[in-house]
Amino acid sequence: MTKLKVGIQLYSVRQAMKADPYGALAKIAEAGYKFVEAANHNADTDDGFGFGVPANKMKEVLDNLGISIVGSHINPLKLDRLPAILDYHQALGNKQIGCDIEFYPYNDLDYVLRRCDLFNKVGEMCKERGMRYYYHNHYQEFQKIGNKTIYEIIMENTDPSLVFIELDTYWIIRGGQNPLHLIEKYRERLVLLHQKDFPQHAPQPIVMYDGVVDPNRDITDSIFTMTKNPLCFTEIGTGILPIQSIIDAAGAAPNLEYILLEQDHSQLDEIESIKTSMNAFHKFSNIEFNAG
Repeated sequence: MTKLKVGIQLYSVRQAMKADPYGALAKIAEAGYKFVEAANHNADTDDGFGFGVPANKMKEVLDNLGISIVGSHINPLKLDRLPAILDYHQALGNKQIGCDIEFYPYNDLDYVLRRCDLFNKVGEMCKERGMRYYYHNHYQEFQKIGNKTIYEIIMENTDPSLVFIELDTYWIIRGGQNPLHLIEKYRERLVLLHQKDFPQHAPQPIVMYDGVVDPNRDITDSIFTMTKNPLCFTEIGTGILPIQSIIDAAGAAPNLEYILLEQDHSQLDEIESIKTSMNAFHKFSNIEFNAG
């Protein structure tokens, strides 16, 4: 079984990154994180990292801090912007980019299939550069069109050699699915893993479709935001999700190296939050924090 390298998704510290990206990265390194995944939600107008930072300067900062970038969310996906964004990430030494909240609400089957075509095109552009493209889920992908989930439709209509996946186990569970089953089913396509945690005493049921959101309605961005309760997140390793079982199952995925801690909301300062998560995460086995 492969030990998973533990990193951090920079969305967890987005306010610190926005205020002072270099200073925030230094604090992340001081906290002990060596691997980061970026989250650029301004990819139609911004650089490939999302903070207006030139690639050569960012590469210098990352190298000096001993940090490696192992992925990045790029939203929105626009084919005309991608070459410059891929140039940027290649300059950083990043070998893969992905997307997360890219195209919901899902409307109908034809719409989903058109997005699958786009994902294949993005995957081809990445492959031509020796890079990979991956898709990150939320809970909406476990709505259904007919008798299949959106996620099943995406997996069946994208090329496994072009479109890989980053499974977010928190959102899988909140979508009413079993992450262990999905890890096993799609193990060949799994290249990154997101790990959040759910608090023991949360104000919502763990499954969003158990009275929080109607699974048969269009889940717009505003609905997603309004129903995402900040008190339903806790520092990773302090909640109730079956994290050790997830790590054990994921360790058999042949293309997976990294498990990335991510927290959408915290009652703590962002840097204190990621420190707390790191300290709590040390109790798990088959992981490593400082491997090269």
